Amino acid sequence: MKKSLKYYRINYQISAPNLRLLDETGKQIGVKTREEALKLAQAEGKDLVEIASKAKPPVVKIIDYKKFKYLEAKREREAKKKTKNVTVKEIRLSPFIGEHDFQTRIKQAEEFLKAGNQLKINLPFRGREIVHKEFGMERMKKAIEALRAKAKVIREPYFEGRVLVSLLAPDKASAI
Repeated sequence: MKKSLKYYRINYQISAPNLRLLDETGKQIGVKTREEALKLAQAEGKDLVEIASKAKPPVVKIIDYKKFKYLEAKREREAKKKTKNVTVKEIRLSPFIGEHDFQTRIKQAEEFLKAGNQLKINLPFRGREIVHKEFGMERMKKAIEALRAKAKVIREPYFEGRVLVSLLAPDKASAI
């Protein structure tokens, strides 16, 4: 993944004759010429950084550029930490699955949902089982009903070839 670097014009790279000047806190100083703005920045021992180049006149800020870049990178790292990687976990059922096996798979599905993952329920039909689709649909409805308190149905049961599939996501209300 390529890192997107923002490019800022600083000090003498700024070409606009008039600039809207802000101090370090963001308080507006006013519209100044480029030379006046550069002199003010040099007097404070800081840099003149162009924040909004498209504005009329362009907006510049008097700040320490290295500190500004450090804080910006820090904000990006914090934002990256907060993003959640959602994966799709899968359980497989059978139209004629035993009750204990069914309960085990439901417990496993609850764990997946509790961890914040989406859940895909697959119910493949083997051989002549496809003749009795109603048994598979009944088992799928039972599984969805068992998970109803912890999940919401994103995709109702549908067929992908000989496999009955449904997609569930963790319910935000039950997570609280």
